[in-house]
Amino acid sequence: MDLLNPIDAIFLAAESREHPMHVGGLQIFEPPTDAGADFARSLYDELLTATDVRPRFRRQPRRILGNFSSMVWSHADRIDLGYHVRRCALPAPGGDKELLDLVGRLHSSLLDRHRPLWEGRLIEGLAGDRFAVYIKVHHALMDGVSALRLLQRTLTEDPLDTRLRAPWTLGRAEREPNEPPNVWDQLRKAAPRLITGVGASASALRAVREGRLELPMSAPPTMFNVPIGGARSVAVGSIPLERIHAVRSATGTTVNDVVLALSAAALRAYLLERNALPDKPLTAMVPVNLRSAAEPESDGNMVAALLCNLGTHVADPVLRLQTISGSMRRSKEVFTQLPRLEAIALSALLLSPLPLVFVPGFQSLPRVPFNLVISNVPGPRKPVYVHGARLDRNYPLSIPFDGQAMNITVTSTADNLDFGIVGCRRSVPRLADLVGHIETALRDLERATA
Repeated sequence: MDLLNPIDAIFLAAESREHPMHVGGLQIFEPPTDAGADFARSLYDELLTATDVRPRFRRQPRRILGNFSSMVWSHADRIDLGYHVRRCALPAPGGDKELLDLVGRLHSSLLDRHRPLWEGRLIEGLAGDRFAVYIKVHHALMDGVSALRLLQRTLTEDPLDTRLRAPWTLGRAEREPNEPPNVWDQLRKAAPRLITGVGASASALRAVREGRLELPMSAPPTMFNVPIGGARSVAVGSIPLERIHAVRSATGTTVNDVVLALSAAALRAYLLERNALPDKPLTAMVPVNLRSAAEPESDGNMVAALLCNLGTHVADPVLRLQTISGSMRRSKEVFTQLPRLEAIALSALLLSPLPLVFVPGFQSLPRVPFNLVISNVPGPRKPVYVHGARLDRNYPLSIPFDGQAMNITVTSTADNLDFGIVGCRRSVPRLADLVGHIETALRDLERATA
């Protein structure tokens, strides 16, 4: 048995029918030119022969102290791969609508707690003989960054490499980011500083006094900040990275600033269509890497939770981008000047009002902790393949929850930036409209910076 670290335990405890706590991804592949009609079926059959399942993918939660809590991981002796990895097909004509409807339903359902907390689907029937892979993993088992890095290790830059690397058979990379070694020992050593929070509190107060940090509970309530149901809808879109870099270069901002600006413009347009745009700017929680450039990749990923002013009250696209860039720059300056433990403590301090969203009547408050999460996770920079099939699109899919009815996550795939938007099907109608608004927002920025 393995002891659950506190974050894992929180993700398990927070899950309910309305709040599935898994992260997922939708990958779309172009088969090799010489592939036969049974290429996807053969790939699936080979996946089922990969029975050397690593300990991480055998983990399942076990309750101790009666039904009090899930406090430990146990390990399944036998893995039913036919349950965890399934093959399915779209109804004709197999377009994006049919694919996203299926993925939305798959992303809505809870993982079975009596089995290891992961599942995958190989989806056939897409137009052009393409196929898709949808995978979901409980957030207590793996975070989105770890999942994306694991996916990249299953792929190769060599289109002639036909070795199959099933994710559940891969060994753990050195010091993977979601589980640092001996997390309980780290917390024990850090407890005095984290409990007192002297450094982080002083830094937060100083930054607030100087106007360098966005404050929690300063975001206006919107149609996204409501209780949600369990059904999910999914929308996806892709943008050539060269267009993003052109705007970045012309404005002196970062790729992440441009991503946030496109998201903000899309949110503004979506809310304007519904006469629901607040006078105050929306606030996003943005996970940001704290690791220095000199540290090797194997040292993992240290993440802070920054709050960003999205400038949705500003009509001018360039001024909105500058507002976002300034907000992110000031927040990052505060965090990067702190030791890591104090940066983590400051993140916790800024997000401390978040549990209010679970209190009945929270939506009547004049402010909410933040309006949504927007995350940008780097992906493969070159074309990658599995059995000669090229990864064409890689859409990350994350977690909405009460008070946060929509999530936007972005990753790069070779020459594209892929947006994955997940929303409560009941609370956020016509989610796909946001994808169109993102494309319009990019054209507006291109015209304004030409």
